[in-house]
Amino acid sequence: MRLITCYIIGLVFGLGISLSGMANPAKVLNFFDVAGSWDPSLAFVMAGALIVTFVGYRLVLKRHAPLLAADFQLPKRRDLDLSLIGGATVFGVGWGIAGFCPGGALPALGTGNSDVVVFVAALVAGILAAKRVQSGWRKRAGMPA
Repeated sequence: MRLITCYIIGLVFGLGISLSGMANPAKVLNFFDVAGSWDPSLAFVMAGALIVTFVGYRLVLKRHAPLLAADFQLPKRRDLDLSLIGGATVFGVGWGIAGFCPGGALPALGTGNSDVVVFVAALVAGILAAKRVQSGWRKRAGMPA
């Protein structure tokens, strides 16, 4: 049941990304082009997502536990560390250069566009490289990898 639920959630997310046009890198890049052909539609998509998330969290967190798990898995840390700031910076720069974020690129893989395939390959390579670097840092600090 959990796998089916995850599939449905991913399908709804992918459809939302596709229908909103956010799988199109030109539309995303036009949002960042405030001095040229600025397109505010990404701001509306983000605002809609924030509203739904805000309301959804308020409703769901009133429950004692989620429907398909024993308890909620919420972050316990609230501090900003180098990994978080560095990851957010790399994410933002990559999004601004390519016009894709992982959420928009995965549904766009279905288009067969070579730019999307290259982006996703670079994304996977970046994830693997970051894990390797982080593992090396942990070993040097005497922590388990």
